[in-house]
Amino acid sequence: MVDNALQPCFILHRREYRNTSLLLELFTPEQGRLPAIARGARSGRSMLGALLQPFRPLLVSLKGRGEVKTLSKSEPEGRALLLQGNHLYCGFYLNELLTRLLQREDPHPQLFLHYSNTLAALATAEPMEAVLRHFELELLDELGYGLLLDQEADNGDKIEAERLYEFHIEHGPVVFETGRTRSPMVVHGATMLGMHRRDFSERRTIQEARGLMRRVLAFYLGNKPLKSRELFRSTP
Repeated sequence: MVDNALQPCFILHRREYRNTSLLLELFTPEQGRLPAIARGARSGRSMLGALLQPFRPLLVSLKGRGEVKTLSKSEPEGRALLLQGNHLYCGFYLNELLTRLLQREDPHPQLFLHYSNTLAALATAEPMEAVLRHFELELLDELGYGLLLDQEADNGDKIEAERLYEFHIEHGPVVFETGRTRSPMVVHGATMLGMHRRDFSERRTIQEARGLMRRVLAFYLGNKPLKSRELFRSTP
């Protein structure tokens, strides 16, 4: 990436830095996730503070050879995406997933497109569950952790819609043995087939996919809980 060339960007996180600057966590298609300083963005004469907000499509140019870049130019790219209520918390959740799971400066242009489309879907108040599950699955695919959802892990047999399967992370689904205690990792074949097709139109698929994905993501996130999820729970 050439210094000072404009590229699409979203801000995943921002915080105050020194007296008048901002320290930003950026997500770009060509450089992936990376930190940058917006110098003077909080000074009284600067308009940058209002522009440099999460969920706003931007064009930015960066300079510097170190790990932390310097923002040299920024401008809006289209209209800001307005996320409200629970959809806003969903946006924070997406940002936290990307911050926690993406390696620094590891480009994922297709994931950037998925992220942009997901924010647009949340801004139009599409059903949250389907939008989030779709993004989570695409994120895992991009990271190389994609889930086997259409065939059994042990023998390659096709998943049958009405059978129960126990999903083993890093392995895949195996037929659930009757008589055993059922956990959230046990789901109907129809749920996995729906997830494979990115079809969350059935209530049971939504419910089972939620529990399954929560545990799969927890495996890769580690012991530190997601702040955005705690924030969502604390909302009246």
